Amino acid sequence: MKTNYSTIILRYVHDVVTGEFANIGVVLYAPDQRFLEARFATSYERLNAIFLKIDHLHFRALMRYMTNRFEELSAEIRDDLHVPPVNALSEIVKKVLPPDDSSLQWSQQGGGITDDPARVLGESYKRLVERFIAGATQVSRSDEEIVKPFKAKLGRMVEKLSEKTIETKDYQYDFQFAWKNDIWHLYEPVSFDLVDPGSIREKANKWLGRGVALHDAREKFKIHFILGEPRQPGTKEAFENALHLMQKIPGQKQLVRENEVEHFAEHVTEEIVNHDADALVLRDKPKEK
Repeated sequence: MKTNYSTIILRYVHDVVTGEFANIGVVLYAPDQRFLEARFATSYERLNAIFLKIDHLHFRALMRYMTNRFEELSAEIRDDLHVPPVNALSEIVKKVLPPDDSSLQWSQQGGGITDDPARVLGESYKRLVERFIAGATQVSRSDEEIVKPFKAKLGRMVEKLSEKTIETKDYQYDFQFAWKNDIWHLYEPVSFDLVDPGSIREKANKWLGRGVALHDAREKFKIHFILGEPRQPGTKEAFENALHLMQKIPGQKQLVRENEVEHFAEHVTEEIVNHDADALVLRDKPKEK
């Protein structure tokens, strides 16, 4: 017998700024058959294939809790005289995981018609969870990881860099690595090594908006973007789109590709050394009487 069902996906949102996520579970509800079942990823290694630094003990404990909680709710629905309607799944899942700003987020509710809810759940899990996570062989790199080779090449010269806040009437942004001669030089790592092509474009678009917001700052500055290039298959076009968006950022800027970082760091070192030498000469130069 055909019956209506609804589904919701559980996502691990690794970066709330870019919205980058991985599907880690599926919940299916078919009230006419009193069917409620959830299936979640049980191996944190799959997430580590996409993202770094997963707390595996916490992840496993949370997945066990959610599995047990949905089993309890399923038993309640089987025994209850008043079964919630098919569109109530979004409220049912909130009993297990209320919406908040954590890394685990529910998707929008979907659905369809089937005569076998269990089969649909299994197929949905394979298609939406296992297919993408199990197939990922490369990791997403953070901004912090992208800047490491630049800092390593600078060596002790990195101590010359400091934090700098650029602000306008309506906006401000804190740059972690900055140095000043005639103007402020700001060194900003931007990782485009993301899993989803849409996230790559969105991150570049956010930087375009940020650049426009900072353009009216009183202090003169140049942003040197140290870019992490994507490694995932199918992301080349998105990265080219991202480069075009970054080029539209107003004001002085420089886009440094990964194969240019070593030479760029040598140039920065030379600039700082020369600036310090000139400053020392001016300091020691006798004043005219």
